[in-house]
Amino acid sequence: SEEKDFKFILDHLPELVVKAANESGGYGMLMGPTATKEQIEKFRELIIADPRNYIAQPVISLSRAPTWCDGSMEGRHIDLRPYIIYGSEVKIVPGGLTRVALTKDSLVVNSSQGGGSKDTWVLRH
Repeated sequence: SEEKDFKFILDHLPELVVKAANESGGYGMLMGPTATKEQIEKFRELIIADPRNYIAQPVISLSRAPTWCDGSMEGRHIDLRPYIIYGSEVKIVPGGLTRVALTKDSLVVNSSQGGGSKDTWVLRH
């Protein structure tokens, strides 16, 4: 039921990612595992005031890749956005866009938050 889901979200805010439904690009969101108690309580109040404006999801484990940063290699979290063309047939493009987190331990890979991106190509399959 919605009431059970609502209670679950409020009880598990420190473990979840919560996003404002009308925001994008990594703005208006709470990363529960790295948030302060004050940030969690602020989001709790916002969600209670307007629950339809928020989406909660579990933290997704992102892959890491070596990245050249400030003259040395560092692991950064990445995600892959594949391209799929839908027309009379569905075609999967051999590649996609890999998004890279701005800072070493961040799970936020949005370019508007300073993350980078790289074209990704599949050379053989």
